[in-house]
Amino acid sequence: MLSLLHIENIAVIESADISFNQGFNVLTGETGAGKSIVIDAISAILGERAYRDMIRTGTAKASVRAVFTDVAELPWFQENGVEYDPETVIQREIYLDGKNICRVNGSLVSVSILRKLGIQLINIHGQHDSASLFDEDNHLAFLDAFADNEPLRQDYGEKYTAVAGLRREIDSLTMDEGEKLRRMETLKYQIAEIEKADLEIGEDESLEDRRKLLQNAEKLSNGMEEAVQCLYGGDDTDGAAGLLAQAEYALGRLLRFSDSFQSLHDRVSDLMYQVQDVAEETRDTRDSLNYSADELEQIESRLDVIHKLRRKYGATCEDILNYLENAKKELDEIEFADDHLERLKGKLKKAEKEAWASAFALRENRQEAAEAMSQRILTELSQLDMPRVQFTCRFQKLELTVNGADAVAFYMSANAGEALKPMSKVASGGELARIMLAMKNVLAEKDQVATLIFDEVDTGVSGRAAQRVAEKLKSVAEHKQVLCVTHLPQLAALADTHLLIAKSERDGRTYTSVTPLDFEGRKRELARIIGGTNITETTLRSAEEMLRN
Repeated sequence: MLSLLHIENIAVIESADISFNQGFNVLTGETGAGKSIVIDAISAILGERAYRDMIRTGTAKASVRAVFTDVAELPWFQENGVEYDPETVIQREIYLDGKNICRVNGSLVSVSILRKLGIQLINIHGQHDSASLFDEDNHLAFLDAFADNEPLRQDYGEKYTAVAGLRREIDSLTMDEGEKLRRMETLKYQIAEIEKADLEIGEDESLEDRRKLLQNAEKLSNGMEEAVQCLYGGDDTDGAAGLLAQAEYALGRLLRFSDSFQSLHDRVSDLMYQVQDVAEETRDTRDSLNYSADELEQIESRLDVIHKLRRKYGATCEDILNYLENAKKELDEIEFADDHLERLKGKLKKAEKEAWASAFALRENRQEAAEAMSQRILTELSQLDMPRVQFTCRFQKLELTVNGADAVAFYMSANAGEALKPMSKVASGGELARIMLAMKNVLAEKDQVATLIFDEVDTGVSGRAAQRVAEKLKSVAEHKQVLCVTHLPQLAALADTHLLIAKSERDGRTYTSVTPLDFEGRKRELARIIGGTNITETTLRSAEEMLRN
């Protein structure tokens, strides 16, 4: 459960430490005091979107820290390399530049990874959830969540994927005769054009290197000749090799007088041999240079052929040859498409049979779950002062789709004698709040999330219905931790923990505080909710009576 929430610099909350307890926790306060900010802060540590606008004016960052106790050893910890601790600490920092830093038990995690943990710790139910109840596109997902039929849906998904793949393959091979003939002629022309060129992998690169050499052959030859003369010498000059030989001879003669010249002699001798080797290699390279205008013309012609093919079929000879192989394969598939199609149709028939069997099993599961869910929701609604309501799940049979072969819509009648209609057309605001609470309670029984947050789900509810909603939330809080933001005294009176969100001004700045209330504090807050700012002895007695009852 969520035990502690520390908030810094989020909107009008400069700093707040909020302790939550097991059971029914209620947050009340004037409109605009900051109750929604507390929910936003909790959403942030669950990995939901956090905006720079959340950061308090004049500060560089906002931060939220939450402590959860008695956390189950979820697979998430091992999967993400985070140390498991029954007392799990989540921290998130939000910066003005948009950067977010998230940590779980000290380990850095991404926002998306944090969100996967968050949905396993807390469920937040707000007024926006009513829109998802209205949207029939979501009804099948609600039913599947209640049915807990993931293995069946996974089995069907695998079989549907196989069917969809075979259908795509068949579609790609199915074309009219005219289109088939045109494509075959195009492929035959392309294959013949590439095969005629008789390309080799890397041929274009080697030809371009050779062409570059031939285009600069004269400069190369002149340079090599100059190098040979420098090394060997010419008619009027001595080359480096000859001069080094003379130096080596001169130093060799000095050895007769002193061994101290041995090192110099050896070094010059090494240089002499090295230069002689270089000189011979340079001369051989010069002599091997051969080029002709005819060879250059042949290379230019060959490269022209390759460049034309490259414009059509690929950037390199290797790409062109790969295109050739693919073209041959496609031509073969078209020529033998009829045989291949028959084989694919046989596979498709078998795959569709298996997918339909899986879809029927999934439908049967959903229909059984729909009956059970309808009964559970009707029971919940009866307890919420809606005893005459009717509720059912209507099925529409479809062809195979990614979600099965069913469409599901929730139908209801809120009053006796009224026909069942789509839920969005019959529910008033107060009725919708109770329907949503009933459905959320029914679905919550199927998950292991320990904490439920209800953000003003009592909107539009009053009187006896409000009392029933309060009693239902109190009942849920017997086996789940419940946090509820409310404006109803009936809900606040049943709280195990009552937190007051209050706003004040100091030195021209707005500050929000969160205060746990004792009996007297709760009495005054209930009196405020009942009578507004004009708190009288009568409203105080009414508040005390609600608390004691």
